[in-house]
Amino acid sequence: MVDIKNSELAGDLAINTGPLLPAEMINSSCFCSSLDKDALRQALSDDFNSPALYDLVESRCPFLFSSRPIFVSDSQSERIASVIEAIESVIALPAYRAKVLAEAPEIAQYDAGGARGVFYGYDFHLRGETLALIEINTNAGGAMLNAAVAKAHRSCCLSAPALAAAIASGAALEDSIFKMFEAEWASSMHQRPLRTVAIVDDAPEQQYLYPEFILFQRLFGKFGVRAVIASPSELTFSAGVLRYDNLAIDLVYNRLTDFMLASPACQSLRSAYLERAVVLTPHPQAHALYANKRNLALLSDDRQLEELGVSSEVRKVLLENIPHTELVDIANADRLWASRRKLFFKPLAGYGGKAAYRGEKVTKRVWEDILAGDYIAQALVPAGERVNGNQENPEVLKFDLRCYVYDGRVQWTAARVYQGQTTNFRTPGGGFAPVYNLDDARASVEIDALTSQSGAQADCCSGTCSM
Repeated sequence: MVDIKNSELAGDLAINTGPLLPAEMINSSCFCSSLDKDALRQALSDDFNSPALYDLVESRCPFLFSSRPIFVSDSQSERIASVIEAIESVIALPAYRAKVLAEAPEIAQYDAGGARGVFYGYDFHLRGETLALIEINTNAGGAMLNAAVAKAHRSCCLSAPALAAAIASGAALEDSIFKMFEAEWASSMHQRPLRTVAIVDDAPEQQYLYPEFILFQRLFGKFGVRAVIASPSELTFSAGVLRYDNLAIDLVYNRLTDFMLASPACQSLRSAYLERAVVLTPHPQAHALYANKRNLALLSDDRQLEELGVSSEVRKVLLENIPHTELVDIANADRLWASRRKLFFKPLAGYGGKAAYRGEKVTKRVWEDILAGDYIAQALVPAGERVNGNQENPEVLKFDLRCYVYDGRVQWTAARVYQGQTTNFRTPGGGFAPVYNLDDARASVEIDALTSQSGAQADCCSGTCSM
């Protein structure tokens, strides 16, 4: 067993986050590789068993899928659900919505017409009794990829029934994803069935997660909905109809990072949205209410929450699980600079970890850039850690948890395993990983097996899998 708590590999954990829970201890002990490549190839194959998509993933993004799962305790998952529920209750408050939207661009104040927004991504760091909501996103990618990889892991630390359920959950997630898009269409007061969808991003074929767009296209086709993959500049709007070539578009699945549709390329989409000629999901108002990082400062400020009418019970949940966050300005610049080693700095308009800085790495020059831009300072909470490699040459990677949420309910929880300042898909051994919940009793059985077989030339836990 690798002692992450005391290991030099665990430099991040100079901040004391307390002892690991039993399920987490497996993350620091089990070297088993549970990803079945043949099963993954099958999961990514089309109806004709073509390996083209698998080959595309292997060539373009070889570190998209982690070979090892992440284990969390049941109590941690329950706590995550309570945090999401608390945040959703605040965002539903008229006072919160009025305050946030008053500071948002005009298009974000436009009523989206019933669409709730698909794939809210709640990102967490967790370790032992420490849980931290790091940020919320409104066009979180990876759900379809996680549905595929769920079918391909054969974890040794799960009972046979639990493993069978985990594999089956991938197909169930795909079905729930389509039903979610149907719900977005129906909630926008449309009576007829959904017929056409455009999956829209800038230069989609050049996007790192382009393989996922193909999976979405297949999913829609499976349910009789025609889907196209397009850049916003390929859309036209006239006579009240948004079109791709000559195809009238019912719904746009929005993967753009131009959250307010401000660029010239987005003008047709913007016009169609404002005239309610298309259902756009997620939409600008969703981003303003959930994903603007300014909101993290509000959600971690007891005084402001109380002024909004948030109950003491909900405030307690938020303050215990959202790291203190504040806007960076001249008034607090000296204090934040002095305490920068305990902080993480993120741009308000940033995404995907771009232009985000861990405080200990901030130089004077970078600090001037932060002061000149619009940034938040967030209390630093280290990511979880997952052992990689083997017992003779172990290494420790980081991970966060991403909860995909729709209409206030968690659809799926995945992990992103990585090395570096922020999540990425460039780390050998890293990528999306399934998350398995274990109760303490089951986890303790695995820990005992890991301990007894430490150093032995045998399976490292109570089950059997590939090392």
